[in-house]
Amino acid sequence: MSITVTLQPSGRSFSVGRDEAILAAAIRQGIGLPYGCRDGACGSCKCKLLEGRVIHGAHQLHALSVAEEEAGYTLTCCAAPQTDLVLEARTVVGAGDMPVRKMPARLISIDKPAPDVAIVKLQLPASEALRYHAGQYIDVILRDGVRRSYSMANAPHTQGDKPWIELHIRHLSGGVFSDQVFGTLKAKDILRLEGPFGSFFLREESPKPIVLLASGTGYAPIKALIEQLRFKGSDRPATLYWGCRTRADLYLHEAVLDLAAQMPALRYVPVLSEAPASDGWSGRTGFVHQAVMADIPDLSGHQVYAGGAPVMVESAQRDFTERCGLPADEFYADAFYSAADEVLLTER
Repeated sequence: MSITVTLQPSGRSFSVGRDEAILAAAIRQGIGLPYGCRDGACGSCKCKLLEGRVIHGAHQLHALSVAEEEAGYTLTCCAAPQTDLVLEARTVVGAGDMPVRKMPARLISIDKPAPDVAIVKLQLPASEALRYHAGQYIDVILRDGVRRSYSMANAPHTQGDKPWIELHIRHLSGGVFSDQVFGTLKAKDILRLEGPFGSFFLREESPKPIVLLASGTGYAPIKALIEQLRFKGSDRPATLYWGCRTRADLYLHEAVLDLAAQMPALRYVPVLSEAPASDGWSGRTGFVHQAVMADIPDLSGHQVYAGGAPVMVESAQRDFTERCGLPADEFYADAFYSAADEVLLTER
């Protein structure tokens, strides 16, 4: 038995199975809803339930609080409808244009620009290049069905005649997939992928100046956005703030300097939270989102694209909107939630 979900103000409708999550059904049918993690952790898919009833699965309270749920808000990634629904949710132009598909990928290379960071390049089937927006992510499907999500660090136009994607993977102790990347994976190994996913990509119709905010390997989707800006010949002013703990963690620092030298509209501001004297660092220090606030106290006319650790993304979203005047709908995020973060999911 299918249930009908109607979106307002667009008036668009689609069908959902009784035990199916709203977002899963939307993705399957090419409906462009905003979302990020698909695990009830980030809150990007939160919208207002105007009519009908849902049952929520596991999710983090900061993504949807008890008060928000009582006020009629829902997370489409973990809400299963029990009746026909009417949702107040903005649709994302272009989000449903790229078909989600499963495919094999052959490992081309693993480079390690930092002790705990691997740049993995994967060759895709030659029959068809993967269609995706710069900034979106792919799932790596492991043998036991466990999935790990990674943003594609190269823009779509870079695939050329031999389709390939680049992933930036940080080694997490005990990480199911990152342990393999840093231990047993080798060239020509075959992986299974599914994607593309996510509504994190450039809103190219906007003329607003851009703040690109990254922490650690959250630089991966930001790199794809920068490549897209360069490919399109965009003259929109863009400033990249890349925050890491130490100089060694800025694993593509020289490459970013080269990019900034080639793109007159791009400014690069690296920020270190820990800068020991042995680093010889003379640049910015502190929390990366606070560096943005110091430089641009009024963000009311900007767009912000943030990628990285949840604590950084959440702090930036809160402070930019509450203290710097950034419109809430001009903050776009790709927060990285590790398996350790998923343990914090609250069963309700």
